[in-house]
Amino acid sequence: MPAVARRKQTPADVKVELLDFALTLPGTFVDHPWGDTVVKVNKKIFVFLGSDDPQYQPGIGVKLVDSHEQALQAPGASPSGYGLGKAGWVSVPLTGTPPPVGVLTDWIEESYRLVALKRLVKELDERGAG
Repeated sequence: MPAVARRKQTPADVKVELLDFALTLPGTFVDHPWGDTVVKVNKKIFVFLGSDDPQYQPGIGVKLVDSHEQALQAPGASPSGYGLGKAGWVSVPLTGTPPPVGVLTDWIEESYRLVALKRLVKELDERGAG
């Protein structure tokens, strides 16, 4: 039986997968400030998923400490604008050759852990141990 060719994920597919992942984390919800899609915990953004407007390049923005330098090595990645880069935020495009989805979800989780309340991080850790 011939192998079934898998369709390459588009940036929009990856964005949906990352949004779905972010919403599995305790206490998270979607918001749309400034016309962008973001995911928040404690009313604080932990991942920017950009706009659906085709004039903007698809990408994500995450706050990183441990993986900050690694993320900046991704093709096209840069410190986030509006002064967020000074606080550890990195913008990573989903076009071209983006990091694998598993790496992107790790970065989303790291950003979540930096923003979420300790009790929510503990709940996440307990889920993983169970």
